[in-house]
Amino acid sequence: METMQQVSYPTRDIRPYLDIEDAQVIEEHLIPQEIKPRQQFIESNTKEVSLHHLRKECVIPVFSKDNEVTISHNNFIDTMQDAIYKVFPNERIAPPEIRVSHLIKGRTPDAIHKKIEDLTDKDKTLYYERMAFVIEIPSITDNINGNELCLTVGGVRAYNHENLFSKKTAEKFKIFIGFKNMVCCNLCVTTDGYKSEVRASNYDELLKAIQGMIMKYNAANHLKLMHQLKYYGMTEHQFAQLIGKSRLYQYLSRSQKNNIPLLEFNDSHINIIARNYYKDKNFSRGKEGCINLWNVYNLFTEANKNSYIDTFLDRSTNATTFMTGIAEALGGSKEYRWFID
Repeated sequence: METMQQVSYPTRDIRPYLDIEDAQVIEEHLIPQEIKPRQQFIESNTKEVSLHHLRKECVIPVFSKDNEVTISHNNFIDTMQDAIYKVFPNERIAPPEIRVSHLIKGRTPDAIHKKIEDLTDKDKTLYYERMAFVIEIPSITDNINGNELCLTVGGVRAYNHENLFSKKTAEKFKIFIGFKNMVCCNLCVTTDGYKSEVRASNYDELLKAIQGMIMKYNAANHLKLMHQLKYYGMTEHQFAQLIGKSRLYQYLSRSQKNNIPLLEFNDSHINIIARNYYKDKNFSRGKEGCINLWNVYNLFTEANKNSYIDTFLDRSTNATTFMTGIAEALGGSKEYRWFID
């Protein structure tokens, strides 16, 4: 066992540790499946699937030049669960929520010449090009502006980011630790809790990367950052200015964008944000059109649910960075002033 530095989480003093032995699923840690939230952490063109479906009903892609197997979606999830059980041995761990998209269909060799209408389930093969999942830790929570937040870990796998027509190389994964707003299931992710590209060739490398990310994550700082957003407010005019400049940002030249902080949300996201400013039951404007930045932040993370899986976590992180910058601009900082002036 290798002792790691203590990490401070909001509801208790936890001393995560790293054990190099294989982790086992501890059944008493699991939360019953039926109490999962009904809302989804991502929507867009995704659908929910079970871990059993990925294990038993999906084929595993290979690198075509050497026929080496890839790390499957279910192995990725299993590795994440192992890491969580090691780091949080005394916490309750919820079952994974899994969303997939871009179904890839195939046939078994003996069904190559069959007509479509003659195919049986045994003749068909399938896997999903993209997969995202989250695992909640319900015993670690906090509350911001009346919204319960739950510590959440997860990842994204997108085979379209791999060259499956070559020989096997280190594979790419996106992993994160942050908080889920349980009112709406919006994910709150910050830069120190997100790895946009982890490369791993096997279980051990992936497990080490996940554990390293969790150990370095500072939950207290993340929560402090989000708590501060509720103390900043925007008038209707300022919000309208933010929406208008966010639309204009899409059409700036590359040289102009280089002088302005990054905004990864496109017109379809901005449309959702503008609509929900009036209609969202949890985060819409208050009296006389005023709205605090915690609510604006959740309008952004809610709109992000309509992103594709492979861009979802990048936009989640950008929402946090962007809204922190807007708060600083309201406080007098010049860096993000372009969006509200």
